[in-house]
Amino acid sequence: MTPTIPSRMAAVQLVGHGGLDKLHYRTDVPVPAPGPGEVLIEVAAAGVNNTDINTRIGWYSKSVGDATDAGGAGGFDAVDAADAGWSGAALEFPRIQGADCCGRIVGAGEGVDRNRIGERVIVRSMMRSPVGHRPFECRTFGSECDGAFARYAAAPAAEAYRVDCDWTDAELASIPCAYSTAENLLHRASVGAERVLVTGASGGVGSAAVQLAKRRGAHVVAVASAGKADTLRTIGADEVVDRRADLATAVGRESVDAAIDLVAGPSWPGLLDILRRGGRYATAGAITGPLVELDVRTLYLKDLTLLGCTFQEDAVFENLVAYIERGEIRPLVAKTFPLRDIRRAQEEFLAKTFVGKLVLIPPG
Repeated sequence: MTPTIPSRMAAVQLVGHGGLDKLHYRTDVPVPAPGPGEVLIEVAAAGVNNTDINTRIGWYSKSVGDATDAGGAGGFDAVDAADAGWSGAALEFPRIQGADCCGRIVGAGEGVDRNRIGERVIVRSMMRSPVGHRPFECRTFGSECDGAFARYAAAPAAEAYRVDCDWTDAELASIPCAYSTAENLLHRASVGAERVLVTGASGGVGSAAVQLAKRRGAHVVAVASAGKADTLRTIGADEVVDRRADLATAVGRESVDAAIDLVAGPSWPGLLDILRRGGRYATAGAITGPLVELDVRTLYLKDLTLLGCTFQEDAVFENLVAYIERGEIRPLVAKTFPLRDIRRAQEEFLAKTFVGKLVLIPPG
């Protein structure tokens, strides 16, 4: 039986670049209709991610050189809207954000098997089907199209992956963006049974990278505040280094095979110092600042490989679903919030006093 779907729903609309006041919670937003090749998902939970905040404040614009938290709550004084989306293009407003989606399919557009109605799914956040699966092209759920900060969301059927597990909705909603970003970093850097350092290890992507690197047999060095060390050890960290420490002293020069970086900022040169000759550096974030100083001599004299990691091959998300269903990983959900409290959730996200993920729950 096809579920009864209302005409209006609760959703959070981003109405422009700026502070938390740009997030408008409404209960009269039209429910989207699934187009050809799409499904309609009743959202059960939606995770909070750095990219949500970066997009809101326009941090992706080249006009911004500061750390995310410098404008996280209030936005930046001057943002060039023309390049403020992660793809370098302008965003369309209003936009329903939310890269993390867990829910059940309740509707099917033209060309989609109606037997999929009822499936519990997560949506791949870096979507390839809308751009024809071309290499290094993708769209982000909740950026180039409306996402999961709503009661209902439409998504390409090919990007909605059925998952069979006993996890809570909040746990599943922790996976799409953070875990695919982390798995992609490890995949691109070909991480195996070696010494790997993860910066920003207490965050959603960082804690995912710790678990996923450990799953690959790595010896994991996690960089985070000292108060989070015990929790990080429980999810797989072999060593925890205080984020304020000098890496060369705390970790050792040329002692790490791969660095998985989500932080960048002023301490960035130290990451190259601790890499062994022939080492690999992979990044998918720069929360303490996007502009860094590079001594090119270090790069070429040590035969280092630097990898920027956004685009994800299909295997990355497929692997994650398999890890879940085989019981090989489990996310940490630090706290859940009602969707209407999104501003409070983002304030707590920016405070970074937790380990793991914050998750929003739409009204039933």
